[in-house]
Amino acid sequence: MAELQEVQITEEKPLLPGQTPEVAKEAELAARILLDQGQTHSVETPYGSVTFTVYGTPKPKRPAILTYHDVGLNYKSCFQPLFQFGDMQEIIQNFVRVHVDAPGMEEGAPVFPLGYQYPSLDQLADMIPCILQYLNFSTVIGVGVGAGAYILSRYALTHPDMVEGLVLINIDPNAKGWMDWAAHKLTGLTSSIPEMILGHLFSQEELSGNSELIQKYRNIVTHAPNLENIELYWNSYNNRRDLNLERGGAVTLKCPVMLVVGDQAPHEDAVVECNSKLDPTQTSFLKMADSGGQPQLTQPGKLTEAFKYFLQGMGYMASSCMTRLSRSRTASLTSAASVDGNRSRSRTLSQSSESGTLPSGPPGHTMEVSC
Repeated sequence: MAELQEVQITEEKPLLPGQTPEVAKEAELAARILLDQGQTHSVETPYGSVTFTVYGTPKPKRPAILTYHDVGLNYKSCFQPLFQFGDMQEIIQNFVRVHVDAPGMEEGAPVFPLGYQYPSLDQLADMIPCILQYLNFSTVIGVGVGAGAYILSRYALTHPDMVEGLVLINIDPNAKGWMDWAAHKLTGLTSSIPEMILGHLFSQEELSGNSELIQKYRNIVTHAPNLENIELYWNSYNNRRDLNLERGGAVTLKCPVMLVVGDQAPHEDAVVECNSKLDPTQTSFLKMADSGGQPQLTQPGKLTEAFKYFLQGMGYMASSCMTRLSRSRTASLTSAASVDGNRSRSRTLSQSSESGTLPSGPPGHTMEVSC
């Protein structure tokens, strides 16, 4: 019997009929460019069509990062500075991203006809399962700002098994009270819709300072071709229901949560109140100094750093290298008992410019972080 010989076979990607290796490489490069640019889809839901853009490819045993923007913005104007930040690239290489545009907020969206019934924030949350079913995604980590943070919270309350974690920036979980309504009506008599939305997005100090960033976003909101659609989204936000969150109660967010707000931001008090209503063993509270009303625009580096720690606490990216922030700052962690009996023990993280590292670990306590 002839002696058997071991033959090593190198696996190669099969070429299509008539396809040369050069053509195959060009096709692969084009596919990668397409993934980098994002693939935009639209799906029909019980409450109308919704558009979303997908970046990257699904990773085994990892959730997708799903974002939802605030009023007056779309996914690009709300999140591009954050996700295009250099240190964020390590994160986005490890997760597929889904950026949702609220109906009528996507670029080039036609103006809705007069009398169109725009979905409520609860109904916008009910559109998300249609998106995930279309993409065949099982779980997500949500990143939302303002109205988007409310929408993702509502989705997490109704579909807790689908949400592994939430990053909520400028969330206001409360419905507007009578005093809020009166102030809103009075403001509407003297201010235009763009001015009211800008007051929702940025602090009065920022608007008065009229920095280059403020000029840019004032132009985006004021000259938006879909301003009528934006007003509908704005009205839905102002008519939101109370999330009725209760620490230790039946209605609460069961996943890890990172709350983020800028120091002196318009929604600072609302986020502080939200923090008091969530499980302290699952919640991190990040109050960012010198970040204004939109931390993801003004401090993408600091927010990226915090997001990495948040993901590490959830068991992802355990070998991640920390960014220049951890190398350039040292952290001192001090504990203090709360003056309010209803609030649990809190911690404040302060950073200096000396070298050092930030503490990592799971979100096992409520943390108030000033950075």
